[in-house]
Parts: sequence; C-alpha cells; structure tokens
Amino acid sequence: MTVTETETTRAARSDLCLRVHEHPRPAGQGGYTISEVVTYTGLSAHTLRWYERIGLMPHVDRSHTGQRRYGDRDLNWLDLVGKLRLTGMPVADMVRYAELVRAGEATYPERERLLTAHREDVRNRIAELQSTLAVLDYKIDIYGDVRRTSERS
Repeated sequence: MTVTETETTRAARSDLCLRVHEHPRPAGQGGYTISEVVTYTGLSAHTLRWYERIGLMPHVDRSHTGQRRYGDRDLNWLDLVGKLRLTGMPVADMVRYAELVRAGEATYPERERLLTAHREDVRNRIAELQSTLAVLDYKIDIYGDVRRTSERS
C-alpha cells in the first residue's frame, strides 16, 4: 500500500465517522456560538458546559464578551465524543481519553489500549444484540405464520 492510499483510506474513514448529523455544520471557519453547536450536535448547552467542566472538552475560546466560541476542531472533537457515547463508553473513560490526547503523542500506546479494550466491549455487546435479534426474528416468524394460517381459513 502506498502512502497516498494510506492517507486516502484514513481520510475516508475519518469522513465516514464524522458524517452523521441531522443538521449541516455551521457555515464559516470557526467562532461558532453555543447555539450553533447545539443545533449541529443535538447536545444541550448544559451538556456542552458540563463537558467543559469535567475536562471532556478541551479549552473553548471565548469572545471579548466572554461568550464561548467553538472552532472546527471543537466540532470534530464533539463528533468523536458522540461516537464514543453511542458505543456506551463510560464518561470516565472518555475523560481519560481526552486527558491522554491533551498530553500528546507520547500517550499513543495508552490511547490504543483504552480504545482496543473498549472495542472488545462493543463487539461483545453487538454479539449479544445479534443473539437477541435472532430471538425476536424467531418470535416474529411464529406470529407471522399464525397470522397467515388464520387468513387462509
């Protein structure tokens, strides 16, 4: 695989991970208000402030009047946090991951371990859900058979 293919593959994967919003990203090059971020992410302003308080959000810039101003990097981070939430990652693990990211490249091995362990948990949950889905499909098939039999009678 060439370097270009690797970069293209990573970019495509990253793009796929970040394209799940009901609303388009706000227009502009940053400096988004909290209300624009609320609309984009579906999170409440309270949740965004809480993320900042607990260390899940990196430092958010402020305007000269003290209002929060989010940048594209913040929106990318919130996209990742949203994915981690969907996978059921505990908030404490997300905060730990955020701390590791802020600590720099030296933490790559620990970040990899944290995400690898979480991926295993996600895979186990998916397997449980697939098993549950099979039971639901079985029951639905039974009821469908009964309904079709009674319709023929």
